[in-house]
Amino acid sequence: MVCPARIEPMSRTRVRDAYSRRADEYIQAVGSMDHVHRDDRELVLEMAQLAEGLILDAGCGPGQWTNFLQEHGAEVVGVDLSPVFVERARQRFPRVPFREGTLEDLQVPDGSVGGILSWYSIIHTDPADLGRILREFARCLRPGGYLVTGFFEGPRLEAFDHQVVGAYRWPVGELSGELKDAGFTVHGVRTRTDPGHRPHGAILARRNVGDN
Repeated sequence: MVCPARIEPMSRTRVRDAYSRRADEYIQAVGSMDHVHRDDRELVLEMAQLAEGLILDAGCGPGQWTNFLQEHGAEVVGVDLSPVFVERARQRFPRVPFREGTLEDLQVPDGSVGGILSWYSIIHTDPADLGRILREFARCLRPGGYLVTGFFEGPRLEAFDHQVVGAYRWPVGELSGELKDAGFTVHGVRTRTDPGHRPHGAILARRNVGDN
């Protein structure tokens, strides 16, 4: 992996505070399934159908994806770094469980979940630290469990000024390599560029059965 020039270091505290300050603005802009492309809904539901048991929405934000999964029959818990997002999610979807947590430590036993949704939750992670998060996802998943991750896609790994706090674009090939190194096999890739939006990527991956 060739690391890009780094943007200003983004600690968990910096990311948490940036989103907490703009939580209501974020919810107004994109905190609804009305903003979600049909292809993304289908991919996430494919993961939910393949997964057996609990699904973690890791980096759930204001909870719209968590609620969507529960509405479609999944056992799901939303986890987010921002206490403001967790509070808003509980207010908006009182029948859905949400809790605070970090991507580096999801606080579930080894091999205890069937699926993980990481929808744009790794975009602020320094590339040098991404492997640690992906290995945590692998630790949480049962062998054969599924992960879907959504991200900003691009021809090279590079930092850019995201509206909330600095973020990274990933080429599909490089992110797929990171997943492989963490113990996953890529099962599907989707990319597109919608008018007025940055290029989007999504990967469906499966935790390798033979890995401990």
